[in-house]
Formats: sequence, structure tokens, C-alpha cells
Amino acid sequence: MELTTQDYVKKAIMDLQEHVRDFMYYSDHIEDKNLSTCFKDFAETQAKQATKLQGFLN
Repeated sequence: MELTTQDYVKKAIMDLQEHVRDFMYYSDHIEDKNLSTCFKDFAETQAKQATKLQGFLN
């Protein structure tokens, strides 16, 4: 089965959303505040990327 461009975009969005959840979980469960902030920043960046890709589906 061959994937379409839309399939690739949907897969990328799902992967990014999973990363957002992971980074937010990490940031909530570690004591190091600097590292926690870093993980929150990563989550925000990944969320922005997912949102940008979502625009290609609409």
C-alpha cells in the first residue's frame, strides 16, 4: 500500500502530538526546574510544529 502526502502529514502530526505529551509528562515529574522548563519549551515547539502541519490538511 502506498501512502499519500496526506497520510505522511497525519502521521507526522500524531508523532509530534505524542512528543508533546511525553515532554509535558517529563516536565511535571522531574525536580530540576531548569530541565523542567526545557522540556516545557520542547513541548511548545512540537505543538507549534503540529499546528503548522495541521494547516496543510485544512
